[in-house]
Amino acid sequence: MALTVEREQVATAATVRPWLLVAQGAAAMAAAMGIGRFVYTPILPLMNAQAGLSPTDGAHLATANYAGYFVGALATMLVPGLARSLWAYRAALVALVASLALMPAWPEVGPWLVFRFVAGACSAVIFIVCAGAVLHTLREHAHHWVGWVFSGVGTGIALSGALVLALRTRGTWEQAWWWAAVAAAVCAVIAWALPVPRGNGADGGSAQPAVPRRWFVALASGYALEGVGYIIAGTFLVAAIEQNTPGSVGTWAWVLVGLAAAPSAALWAWLARFSPRSTLFVAALAVQAIGVAQPPIFGGAVAALVAAVLFGATFLGIAMMALAIGNQMRIPGAVAILTTGYSIGQMLGPLVVTPMLDSGYRSALFVSVGIVVAAAVASTGMRRSGV
Repeated sequence: MALTVEREQVATAATVRPWLLVAQGAAAMAAAMGIGRFVYTPILPLMNAQAGLSPTDGAHLATANYAGYFVGALATMLVPGLARSLWAYRAALVALVASLALMPAWPEVGPWLVFRFVAGACSAVIFIVCAGAVLHTLREHAHHWVGWVFSGVGTGIALSGALVLALRTRGTWEQAWWWAAVAAAVCAVIAWALPVPRGNGADGGSAQPAVPRRWFVALASGYALEGVGYIIAGTFLVAAIEQNTPGSVGTWAWVLVGLAAAPSAALWAWLARFSPRSTLFVAALAVQAIGVAQPPIFGGAVAALVAAVLFGATFLGIAMMALAIGNQMRIPGAVAILTTGYSIGQMLGPLVVTPMLDSGYRSALFVSVGIVVAAAVASTGMRRSGV
């Protein structure tokens, strides 16, 4: 068994079919992020209505998930071998599915906090291992291949939103979590054989930085602020829309977020052929801020759907470009460092807006807009890097 795993870990671009790696990586991203992280967003209104979950407790559950993500990302930064471990990757897939399936088993906030924490930690490990593997193995192939791997997040979001939408009228919040676990399990089976190279070069390696470190600091600062701003919208967008729009517009909007996100990373990768990623990174942040501002400013179904499209079309591209820029700058451990900063931002996001939630979600979305704008401003410091 150990010999088998060793052989799987030394897979390289010469022995891997790009389309197969894309399918495996996209399935891993769908399980870890699209379902494991973000299924909570469309389920939250169901838990508010059926399980008596208060807005404050809902924010605490979100924070527990993001705290777990931070711990998982920090672990891969402090123990670099985790970012190249097939065993850690597979263990995280199993634990992630279990954490989703256990949510209905103990209908109390205490156990929920634990399960969401575990899901967050597993999501981080899966994301970092997968991102490192595909950035390394596909670096000799067209950029859009990596974009389609990240599209798995959007596919997972659309799938989780569709599941909750189907259960909305006749199902329960418990069934929503069980079906989410089933969907994540299917994705995990597809992602199981992802080749994880040893000596993975996607994390920056040991080479000297190709650019001054201050440009990486600008990237890391902007990406961390994006973690704060985007996660507020990513957590409360559906609840905010449903609070002011009758019917199932909020859940439909979340499905639309996923559908817009699915091709977005490949689109931003294609645009990088014509413009520096650093410029596109700032532009994507600006577009995201415009999208998140739509529901609190205008309200109504049209604003909700516009927000869904613009949010979905940007947040994955921003993440992919940040990791690609860090990798191109040749900063050692760039993927883990950037993901850790991003996870700190995500952990802070719900805490920042929790005091506002008793009066509704409108103010929270305005805070999200302001922080995303700040991320764009901070990121302009790296545009001279030329990457």
